[in-house]
Amino acid sequence: MTETESIAYDVVVIGGGPVGENVADRTRAAGLTTALVESELLGGECSYWACMPSKALLRPVIAQADARRLPGLAQAVQGPLDAPAVLARRNYFAADWKDDGQARWLEGTGAVLYRGQGRLAGPRTVTVTGPDGTVTTLTARHAVAVSTGTRAQLPDLPGLAEVKPWTSREATSAQAVPGRLIVVGGGVVATEMATAWQALGSRVTMLVRGKGLLNRMEPFAGELVAEALTEAGVDVRTGTSVESVGRENGTVVAVTSAGDRIEGDEILFATGRVPHTDDIGLETVGLEPGSWLDVDDSLRVTGTDWLYGVGDVNRRALLTHQGKYQARVAGAAIAARATGGTVAEEPWGAHAATADHHAVPQVVFTDPEAAAVGLSLAEAEQAGHRVRAVDVEFSSVAGAGLYGDGYKGRARMVVDLEDEILRGVTFVGPGVGELIHSATVAVAGHVPLSRLWHVVPSYPTLSEVWLRLLEAYRDN
Repeated sequence: MTETESIAYDVVVIGGGPVGENVADRTRAAGLTTALVESELLGGECSYWACMPSKALLRPVIAQADARRLPGLAQAVQGPLDAPAVLARRNYFAADWKDDGQARWLEGTGAVLYRGQGRLAGPRTVTVTGPDGTVTTLTARHAVAVSTGTRAQLPDLPGLAEVKPWTSREATSAQAVPGRLIVVGGGVVATEMATAWQALGSRVTMLVRGKGLLNRMEPFAGELVAEALTEAGVDVRTGTSVESVGRENGTVVAVTSAGDRIEGDEILFATGRVPHTDDIGLETVGLEPGSWLDVDDSLRVTGTDWLYGVGDVNRRALLTHQGKYQARVAGAAIAARATGGTVAEEPWGAHAATADHHAVPQVVFTDPEAAAVGLSLAEAEQAGHRVRAVDVEFSSVAGAGLYGDGYKGRARMVVDLEDEILRGVTFVGPGVGELIHSATVAVAGHVPLSRLWHVVPSYPTLSEVWLRLLEAYRDN
C-alpha cells in the first residue's frame, strides 16, 4: 500500500451517484473546489441498477398494455414481447454498465474524480484507497458530504447463501428471462419487477408477508395493482412469509410459513434497504458504522458543522429525485456557509429541504401506475390534521375512456378542513404518473381549494380528474 501526500479541496463528496454528482455540481457552480470519490460506477445505483434500467424494462410492458386497450391497435400487438430486444434496449439505457459519459460530464463541471474506496479519517479528512492500493488523503476546508446511498437488505434465512438470490441489482440487470421467478416482498421493487418479468415471459409468484401490496400508499393503490398483476398471470400470495430457501438440482425452493414449497429458477428478495455507511469510517468522527445519518433541514449531520448526509443515507426519502433535491439544497447551504453568506434555513427557504416533510412525490411504474404525493389519509390523521378524503373513479373522466377501453383507476385528495388545502393526493390508473407533478405543485404550494377551482384542466385529458375531485368535495 502506497500513501500519497494530502490534497486539499473546499468540499469532498463521498459517493458518486446522482446525489453526489449534484452536490459536486452545485458546489462547483458556487466556485468551490470539489473532489468526488466513487468506488463503483460513476452515476450510482439509479443509473445502472435501479431507475434507468428498471424503467427501460417496464416501458415496453406498459406501452403494450396501453395498446391492447385500443380497438384497431390491440390486434396488432397480441404477440409476446421480444425479450432480447427489450433487454438490449435496457442495456443501452444502462450504458452497458460503463460510466465514460458520466465521467466526461463530471469533468466538465470542474470537479475532480477519485476512483476508489472513500473513508472518513477524522474531521474534514477522507482517505481514498484506489484500485491499485494507493491511498490518497483528501482534506476539506469547508465540508464533507456523504452520499453513499443504500443497498439491498437480505433476511437471515436458512439456505440463503447457497441460493445466490437476486436483489434489485440482479433483477434490473439480468441478461436472460428466468422461466420461473419467485418475488419476496410487496413494495415498489417487488411490484415493478413482477410486472416486468411476467410480461417478458417469466412465471412469477409473489410472496408478500403483509396484507397487501404498496403498503405505504393508500390501500386502494395496492388493491388495484394486485388485481391487475393477478389478471396478468402473477400468483400473488399475501400474508405469506418465507421460512427457508434452498436449491435442489438447480431449482430454487422456498418454504413458506404455511408449509408450501414454491419452486423457481431465481428468487428476488425485495425486502428493504439498509444504509451503505458500514465501511466509510463513521467511527472516526464519533458516529455508528452502518447507521442512518441524522441531519437537519440543510442536510448537515447533527452535532457537526462540516459533515453532510445527502440522499438515501439520511432515510428522509429513499428516492432519486428527492435525493437530487436534497443535493441542490445541501450544495447551496455549503456554499453559503463557506462564503460567509446568509443561510436561509426557515421552512421553504433556499437552504431547507422542507419538501421532505410535506411534498414527497413517487410513481410506481406498474400497470396500472400508482402515483402519490404528500400524506395518505391515515398519515394525515395520525399527524393530527382534521382532514377529509375525497375519492373519484377515473370512469367519470372523459379522457380516461379515450386513453383506453375499460380504463380502471381511482383518485383521492386528502383535504385539510382547517385551511382547505391539500395534504396529499393519490392517483392509480394507466398513465397517471404524468399527473403527479400537478398534485405536487398543489401540495407543496399549499394552493387553497378556492384557487384550484380556477385551474382549468384541458378537455378531454386525464387531468380533468381534478375537476371531478373538486366537484365531489363541493357536492358531498
